[in-house]
Amino acid sequence: MVSSSSNLFEALKLRYFGPIDGHNISKLVDTLNDLKDIPGPKLLHIITTKGKGYALAEKDQTKWHAPGLFDKVTGEIYKKKFDTPQPPKYQDVFGKTIIELAKNNDKIFGITPAMPSGSSLKYMMEEMPDRAFDVGICEQHAATLSAGMATQGLRVYCNIYSSFMQRAYDQVVHDIAIQKLPVVLCLDRAGLVGDDGPTHHGCYDIAYFRCIPNMIISAPMNEAELRNLMYTAQLESTQLPFVIRYPRGEGVMPEWQTPMEPVQIGKGRKLKSGQDIAILSLGHPGNFAAAAIRNVKQEGIDPAHYDIRFVKPLDEALLHEALSTYPKIITVEDGTVVGGFGSAVLEFMAAHGYKNEIKIMGIPDRIVEHGSPKELHRECGYDAQGIAAAVREMAGVKVTVFNNG
Repeated sequence: MVSSSSNLFEALKLRYFGPIDGHNISKLVDTLNDLKDIPGPKLLHIITTKGKGYALAEKDQTKWHAPGLFDKVTGEIYKKKFDTPQPPKYQDVFGKTIIELAKNNDKIFGITPAMPSGSSLKYMMEEMPDRAFDVGICEQHAATLSAGMATQGLRVYCNIYSSFMQRAYDQVVHDIAIQKLPVVLCLDRAGLVGDDGPTHHGCYDIAYFRCIPNMIISAPMNEAELRNLMYTAQLESTQLPFVIRYPRGEGVMPEWQTPMEPVQIGKGRKLKSGQDIAILSLGHPGNFAAAAIRNVKQEGIDPAHYDIRFVKPLDEALLHEALSTYPKIITVEDGTVVGGFGSAVLEFMAAHGYKNEIKIMGIPDRIVEHGSPKELHRECGYDAQGIAAAVREMAGVKVTVFNNG
């Protein structure tokens, strides 16, 4: 006789039903209707096949998880064709660069929680299978395993999408930050990711990591900067948790395999001087700011531009320079405006008695829905056009808007 406790769920006093075929819609609906009348907690075990009904997707589930546009008859996946070299995806820059670093540093390992393709750690898993691990869909385990390996002198690049990093927040605090372990947290899909919708937007990592002691938080403006930050994170002199956040999609440098060099932690860059207005940008949106500056230059407006690079620790000398030189400040980030980079600048201003006029641009305090990244950047107002409009407004230039509706 089999004890009811042999079923894990029944042992926990959960009524267990199934398994049933999840592709049998009539059976599934009938079962759900029956279960509505049964009191108490219950669990229905449904079995499905990923890609069911399309043979190619059933055969290669990873490839067909998110293939984009394709011919349903031939299975050809349509890829854009270009006449000139195009910038790579940030994820691929990560995936290729970690292999370069690992070949010269045998302490480097890669970990991802079920995101080897999306994070491009798959390249390292193929070339160095004993030094790159997919730990399954458990971000908490990925963070704690990385911490454990770091206690043994290993330098782990733990690659997790920004939105999924939220699941491992407790582990980052307790297992990594409190112990000051030099785990490299690579946050892919930071900012607005577009077509995956609101569950995948990487809005909050700046705000939720910035408040944790012992953290280094950085964001590259381009591929070369990503490589330099990855290089810096594995140096023996770097002995704190190191966050590198970067967006989904392409960068801006077709020739991206630049020589890597160390970056001084907490040190930003002044990209150009200007008059009256300074734009302080963090990460990839710095390219939107640069485009906006080119646009308004034709109108006689000349903002300065600073790439802050590190939101923690902040480059205080650079901030003092910008705030004491330019009475009007615009901050730009691809994170929430509540508690993010702009908030850090406001805190700095309050602490040092600055009274500059300031406008914070980034992801607004609301749920951003589905759309392409370009559409969402525009909707949230921090694309090149939105930044240019903010510069004009701050400069006192009136712009006439024609509405043909």
